[in-house]
Order: sequence, then structure tokens, then C-alpha cells
Amino acid sequence: LVAAARRGRVRLPAGAREVLGWSEQRLLEATPPDQVMMLGDPQYPPQLGQLPDAPDVLFVQGSIPPEPMVAVVGTRTCTGYGRQVAGAIGRASAGAGWPVVSGLARGIDGAAHRGSLAAGAIPGVAVLGTGLDLVYPAEHADLAQALIRDGGAVVTEYPPGTRPDGWRFPPRNRVISGLASAVVVVEAPVKGGSLITAAHALDHGRPLFAVPGDIDRDTSRGCNMLIRDGAAPVLDIEDLITGLSFVLGPPPAAERSVSVHVVTEAVGSGGCSVDDLAMRLALPVPELLTLIAHAESAGEVTVENGWIERR
Repeated sequence: LVAAARRGRVRLPAGAREVLGWSEQRLLEATPPDQVMMLGDPQYPPQLGQLPDAPDVLFVQGSIPPEPMVAVVGTRTCTGYGRQVAGAIGRASAGAGWPVVSGLARGIDGAAHRGSLAAGAIPGVAVLGTGLDLVYPAEHADLAQALIRDGGAVVTEYPPGTRPDGWRFPPRNRVISGLASAVVVVEAPVKGGSLITAAHALDHGRPLFAVPGDIDRDTSRGCNMLIRDGAAPVLDIEDLITGLSFVLGPPPAAERSVSVHVVTEAVGSGGCSVDDLAMRLALPVPELLTLIAHAESAGEVTVENGWIERR
């Protein structure tokens, strides 16, 4: 990339072209040391570093979580339904203890990032197709800062000054898949970056999930094709969490903090249904029913016809 830019094959602003006239050593020296990870460094994400096409250098702001991450990706031109589902998946994944990794793009990516932040449980990661100093799209700059502020990270393989040229984003998608332990596609046309990420997931041996949609809707055709070709269909949020538990192990958040007391507190003063409580705690219903039974035996809740109330 640097060599191509120096030969004039990549459009860059004058300041960036001047920077790329520097040697690689000078370029790295000009970047804060805590924002550079070299392949082979102890802090370089091991899951990504094991891939044959791993970036030699990662530029990072913030901290990449050590937990297994779930990539949530989809089209920029999503439907309102797709945006809602992506947000729910982001909340449930983060609530379960699996950080969300996505591309910070408009549409599905942004909704998934916002959902993960709304969970208030665990930070996520955004992978850029630009330099760290040029967040794209610009309206997601605050979203990127929120991820960093909450303990997550913004990551790119591109040096400072790199613009959002379209050809950079397909290679970016391999980094999303490489950082993730599973990939979920929410809405995607037949052609686009989401199916490129899905192809990388298959190459990388990552479990692949897809949200089914209307057969006559362009933004559903890519997902429906993935399901036809073997991706696991996402029937609802609980189904996804259960599926992720099979391939990633028990949700880390459940291992860390879910107890009878946590279940009782999550019910709230007004009560709730079992399904709503499963969503709040990002737990499979069978596991949640066991905890509810313990809470009922302890006299903390009452259960009738699927409705739970605190005593």
C-alpha cells in the first residue's frame, strides 16, 4: 500500500502524500507507540495474527478486548427492520460477554455498534478502511470515540492520512472476519462487502450465521443465499445466542455474573415475561429457566404463565 501510494497509484491529499514520502521507519516513529501493533508483537490479536493474510501493521486507538468477538455486518442501505435486528444482536452479543466487531459503516454496522454500546456490558471494535485520523463516514466519529471511551478500540491497517477510497474496504473486511470468532450477516444484497466478509469467514474457518428475509427483497437475497449454502439461520435473538454458545462456549457474562440475585434484579419492579428476561440477560431460555426456578425456591420471584414478578 505504501509503495503504491508513493508511485502515485493511490489518490491522497498533499499532506498524506508528503507523509508517505517518509521511510516506513519514520512513518512508524511519527505514530504514537501505543497506536502501533506489529505482526508478531505480544499484543497483536492472536486470532488475526494466525491468518496468512494478516496485516503486517495495525494502527489502533483504544484496547482490543481479549474475549472472543462476534462480527455483525450488513448493507449500508438496510431496512428499518434490519437496523432493529442489528441493534438487538449487538446488545445481546455484548450483553452475553462477546464484544461486537464491525466496520463502522452506515446501516447495519452502525446499528450493531450502537446496540453493543447500549448493552453497557463490554466494549467493541470498529475496523476502518481509512487512517485513524480520518473516520469514515464522518457522522460516525462520535460513535468511534464512544467505543474507545467505553474501553474498546478503533483499528485499521492503513497509515495516517489514508482516504476512504472504495477499493480499500474489501481488504478491510478480512480484518473484521480475522478478529472475530463468529460472523453474523444481518442484511446483504448478492453483491457487496457483507458477502466478501462472509467469504473471508469461510476461508478463516469462522462459524457463519445469517438472518433470513423476504425472498423478493434485494437486501435479503445475499443472506438467503448464505443460508442455502450452509450458513446457520438466525430465527430470533435467543436462537442466535444459543447457536453462538455451541460454537464459542458458554456466554462469558453468564459465567461471570449471572446469579439468582442478578435474575431477580433484572425482572424489575413491574415484572416481565421469560422471553423479555432472556433478552435482557442474553441467556438461552433453558439456562434462564433453571435460574428462575432457583429464584422462585428462594422466595425472590413468583412465576405464572410465563410472567415473572419480584416478591
